[in-house]
Amino acid sequence: MAQNKNILKHNGLDVFLTSVQEKDIPALALIYGESFLVKQAFKTLSTFLLGNDNPKFALETLEGGAVSMGDIIEQVSTFSLLVSKKIVAVKNAPLFQTSQSGSDISFSLSDLDHLNDFIGKGIPKNHYLILTTSLIDKRKKIYKAIADKGLIIDCSVAQGARKADQDEQRAVLQNVAGQILSKSKKTIDNQAFHALVDLTGFNLDLLFQNLEKLIAYSGKAMMISIADVKAVVKRDKKDPIFNLTNAFIAKDVKNALFYLNSLFNEGFHPLQILKSFENLIRKLILVKCFTQKFYENNNLKVTRKMSLKNMNFNSFQQVVLPKVINHDEQLKIIIEDRDKYISNQDSKTKANKANDLFLAPNPKNAYPVFQIFQKSENFSLKELNQALIFLGDLDYRLKSSSFDAKIAIENFIINTCSKGGFVYAEENKNRRHHF
Repeated sequence: MAQNKNILKHNGLDVFLTSVQEKDIPALALIYGESFLVKQAFKTLSTFLLGNDNPKFALETLEGGAVSMGDIIEQVSTFSLLVSKKIVAVKNAPLFQTSQSGSDISFSLSDLDHLNDFIGKGIPKNHYLILTTSLIDKRKKIYKAIADKGLIIDCSVAQGARKADQDEQRAVLQNVAGQILSKSKKTIDNQAFHALVDLTGFNLDLLFQNLEKLIAYSGKAMMISIADVKAVVKRDKKDPIFNLTNAFIAKDVKNALFYLNSLFNEGFHPLQILKSFENLIRKLILVKCFTQKFYENNNLKVTRKMSLKNMNFNSFQQVVLPKVINHDEQLKIIIEDRDKYISNQDSKTKANKANDLFLAPNPKNAYPVFQIFQKSENFSLKELNQALIFLGDLDYRLKSSSFDAKIAIENFIINTCSKGGFVYAEENKNRRHHF
């Protein structure tokens, strides 16, 4: 089965179509997997099959959950006087669901047998049936029948946490982005692409929408920059990850667990959530280290009035922010000098490290800087360091084994936000592989 030349991955469809003639394309096709890739593959295949025929007359689109098997077969069997070809597309076909759900139509076993018989007899010449669905079951008789008689396009993308799965997702994101940008004769620099992916995650529909906005925003510029991404793809309070990290930094366990559960229900990947926590903890550690040096260098005694937790925004702008900006400017010089001597280092890696180290990446918008300085007071430096060790271990476990990531992250939130903070590195080091 795996060697069937008519079973393709989505990225092999273009090559397949250039290597065959239209008459050699099977009259039956099944496209399954990730929704954006399914739509993309369907468009590519249907455009190829239609040729010069008008899709208004030659393409009949049916919704799988709202049409009977009898209607589908009737549509495929009916000839048109206006065009030479006919494509019947059944989107979201419930081929592998045999139970009824509400008012929607689900195909019964007899329906599938009927379709199987129809396939066996052969679809009329110059007529095509294209079925799309999200999930398949290769054990089903209908799948085996389609694999034997038709074309199968696999648009699935690995959703696991292993490195190989993450590499596959990244490759798909880069490929899709490249296709979208090439149509506008534009490119995107590595730093900008990395920032865009951090904001969208593995969501191809969202990636497409944001790239369309970026293409329009960048105007005549041939390359989309990190500045463009920051201007167009903004994280706001509706961002579920923002809600999660905001609740976490406030040590609001109840809401943090609520938002975590929402993220898993919405299909967010555990590593994406973990990365957000790692970035936040690293930023908090940098802020804590800076704060300690700030008090020491200015011979300031930490009083209630001088405490960042009790400092108002105006005082922060006057007393602390100038020191923060100066710190970042000096750091920028150090990084630039270092990079002059590291010519073979990947530019994306250099840029990411720099962004991670800056305390105020956008000093003109000082209020978010003020907020993270204030909220850093909720944690001790020891607690943050120990939490980062736990996250590193969890990251390794997610990439190398299978276990309940949701429970592990829940434990991290509860332990870190509890009174006394996280003591994982010391007290729990002997049971670090048993959470």
